[in-house]
Amino acid sequence: MKALLTSATILMLSATQVQAGPRCTDGNQESWIPADQMQQQIKDQGYTIKKFKVTRGGCYEIYGWDKAENKVEVYFHPVSGDVVKSKVE
Repeated sequence: MKALLTSATILMLSATQVQAGPRCTDGNQESWIPADQMQQQIKDQGYTIKKFKVTRGGCYEIYGWDKAENKVEVYFHPVSGDVVKSKVE
């Protein structure tokens, strides 16, 4: 019984550590805003980019700061450039 509880606890902790980002698109990357152009658009919106990447869910994601110098994590749709999800610390 104790082993079962230990296994269940480990499984629950593992599941909570995985934070899946949003799914933006499964579309062909040829229709995406080019990464360098997208980074410039993001900077033009007042963000400072520390890290820029493409997620498994087909989004552009940044870690950095907003205009008010709050630390942010923001997901952008790669075709429209719209914010899909954001987290401000």
